[in-house]
Amino acid sequence: MDPIGTTFVLALGTALVGAMIAVRLRQSVVIGFILAGIVIGPYTPGIVGDADAVDALANIGIILLLFAIGVQFSVRDLMQVGRIAILGGLTQVVILIGIGYAIGVALGWGSLEAFAFGAVVSNSSSTVLGKVLGDRGELNTIQGRVGLAWSTVQDLSTIALIVILTALASDGGNLVLDMLWALAKAGLFFALLIPIGSKFLPWLFERLATLQNREVFLMAVALLAMGTGYAATFFGLSVAIGAFLAGVIVSESDHSHQILGEIVPIRDIFAGLFFVSVGMLADPEFIIGSFPLVLVGAFTIIVIKGLVATGISMLFEYPLRSSLLIGVTLAQSAEFSFLLARVGVDLEVLSARVFNLLLAATVISIVASPALHRLMNTVTVPLDRRLQNRRFAEEHNHGPPPPPFTGHTIICGYGRVGSRIGAMLQKFGFPFVVIDNNNRVAAHLNNFNSPIYFSSVDNPLVLDRAGLQHARMLVLAVPDVVATRRAVDYAKRVNPDIKIVARSHSDAERMALVDQGVDEAVMGELELALEMTRFALTELGIDPEEARALLERLRRQDERIPWEDAIADLELSTTFSPKTTSIASADDGLHTQQQLQLEQEHAQD
Repeated sequence: MDPIGTTFVLALGTALVGAMIAVRLRQSVVIGFILAGIVIGPYTPGIVGDADAVDALANIGIILLLFAIGVQFSVRDLMQVGRIAILGGLTQVVILIGIGYAIGVALGWGSLEAFAFGAVVSNSSSTVLGKVLGDRGELNTIQGRVGLAWSTVQDLSTIALIVILTALASDGGNLVLDMLWALAKAGLFFALLIPIGSKFLPWLFERLATLQNREVFLMAVALLAMGTGYAATFFGLSVAIGAFLAGVIVSESDHSHQILGEIVPIRDIFAGLFFVSVGMLADPEFIIGSFPLVLVGAFTIIVIKGLVATGISMLFEYPLRSSLLIGVTLAQSAEFSFLLARVGVDLEVLSARVFNLLLAATVISIVASPALHRLMNTVTVPLDRRLQNRRFAEEHNHGPPPPPFTGHTIICGYGRVGSRIGAMLQKFGFPFVVIDNNNRVAAHLNNFNSPIYFSSVDNPLVLDRAGLQHARMLVLAVPDVVATRRAVDYAKRVNPDIKIVARSHSDAERMALVDQGVDEAVMGELELALEMTRFALTELGIDPEEARALLERLRRQDERIPWEDAIADLELSTTFSPKTTSIASADDGLHTQQQLQLEQEHAQD
């Protein structure tokens, strides 16, 4: 077998095993790919893969990875995330590059290598961040929304850093002019792509879509990504930059979602091979022998970057606990740091020593991220509560006494969910009090005569001040699972008769809240499934009242009973009259049910 074929099979096999081990250990698959590369690399005993063959395959992964980022890029979405993501993310990147540069110079590295070190550690992984927050049900929390938007901005900064590194690595005499020239060439290339993307590509993909052939459409997408990537080299740009710009052009197409859906599976395979190629460059013996330097890199990524992100978040007036959690979620690096490091090696900007340092430090940050996030959640609760109580006492002890709350509702969390509940209560004249740690929610309450307390929803002092002992109902509309459970526990001790409705994100979480004493635990996915099922059943002829009754029984069923078993145990009424439906025939087109019956009767005659 030829070297490329042998190496391709070897790399895929070891990557699969490494990914399976990583998933079993609840780690990012990127770590599994890196370890697979180390196993087949030249620095470990055993089978050694062909480095040149892996590099050739890895280049395809880089092209598809950057192309997919471009397709997902949206200026409109970027502007909606607010200043904290755009200004905060870019500020953090600049500060980390400066700190990384200072550390590199202090360690005796060259200026260019020190800059590359700072660029690599400045990036955080949206993949790792999403996994950590998803496992804890915190994707919709403040730290989840801000962290993901922040890391998206960092992903985009990677493109600019690749251009800058390429310019700095050139042999030109004036670095500023070299960078400006590189950016100008990228702008010219993009300007030439705009008329093609706005005129020709929509026309092309519209024609390809009418063919209704997945293979043809996929081939065209691959050709666009690869061809544009290599066309960029004629302008002195890297294939990665060309692929990204091609993706940005395609992102405005009506077929962008289809394009992304077709390319993602192939991207994941070749991106995996890219990370295998990164692992093949790692020297385990050097990493072990230079472990103090590795710790310096890990300290920079985890501690320094986390503190910088925390400080920037506090400057944007986020609460201390939210700022600390934003910092710890961003205190890691992964796929785009590996990409920058690999670009640095290819440009001969990073030495093997610094590359191995960055590789080991990045892996440490990925492994440590879940544990650090759990620890920060635990540590920040009492700290945040003490600060909130002190501020609350300063604001209210010398002010007028609270109104005599009784028989009212306490709404904890006044975001997209809580604000809608509050508006409806206001419509019917039911009094309510709001607890939220976001100062911006005050604007939504200007038209309501409802008090608002700025605090975490599980703060006992604030709950007491909101009249928990005499409240009729507690609405927990926050996505924070831990805070919700603490609030329920305190509410049941202070006011055992209070009615509680809470937001949940999984069957297990919903059942735990019910066992804790919550009267109604609402899971968004369950309600979506039930409402869509109700529509489908009624459209297919089930009596609307019967459909509602059936789904209400499913809604009230014990979550410990499997969904399929609960449905099997439902008792249906004897009356059922399905509506006429149409059936699609692969050979003859569309036929109605009556037409099929007539054809069957004619055949019998």
